[in-house]
Amino acid sequence: MAQATDRLRRYLDDELGECRNEDVERRLDELSTLEAAIGTAQVDAELDVLSALSNDTRYTLVRVLVAAREELCVCELNAVVDVTESGLSHALSKLVDAGLAESRKDGRWKKYRATNRAVALVTVLEGSVNADE
Repeated sequence: MAQATDRLRRYLDDELGECRNEDVERRLDELSTLEAAIGTAQVDAELDVLSALSNDTRYTLVRVLVAAREELCVCELNAVVDVTESGLSHALSKLVDAGLAESRKDGRWKKYRATNRAVALVTVLEGSVNADE
């Protein structure tokens, strides 16, 4: 922390022309308020979502569910990704836990659909990639 405070002091000295202890303390308080506003629970929840998307199988499944705009049966999803049934079940479970997919039983079939969160994330990602082209 002392090294970070020293760097902050140098930065504020450059920005303000001179840096006093009150300037450093005020800025540290402001930064602490920003950190508290985010909250560790929020960061943990967001990391769970990003973690769920960090695997190519799970990301492909989310993209397919978003593109489908309807429920898809596990058997349909299995045709899209080259994984075992166990691997597919695990991937879908992780997506449900992260709030990116919802499931329901339909007789002997299990169907999945993308959540609004998944649609929003895919839309943002598509927009950020296409914006650079």
